[in-house]
Amino acid sequence: MEFKKKQAIYLQIGDLICDKIITREWVQDEKIPSVREMAVQVEVNPNTVMRSYAYLQDQGIIYNKRGIGYFVSEESLGHIRGLKKKKFIQQELPQLFKTMEILQVPFDELAEYYEAFQNNREL
Repeated sequence: MEFKKKQAIYLQIGDLICDKIITREWVQDEKIPSVREMAVQVEVNPNTVMRSYAYLQDQGIIYNKRGIGYFVSEESLGHIRGLKKKKFIQQELPQLFKTMEILQVPFDELAEYYEAFQNNREL
């Protein structure tokens, strides 16, 4: 896995896991790879994966069955959407608004582009 320098590796692994859940590659109550298996897959130290799993468990995205492994929680999709929405609002929207201001794109014009996107039309 190629890691970005701007974000902690354990968070990037967490994002990878969240992507697998949100795309339904991994579903509710499904066992996910063990810490060691995931460490081999993404080529990092198992301690880094353990930190990712602990973070995701704290967020309610996965849960641990002692002695069996980690599983996707029932509430995972809602929690992931909430985390991604918060990240989008805090990190990406300010840049979008700044660009809109520089290019003098009014909000109503942006709304038209969004509506076209939703209807799968060309922008």
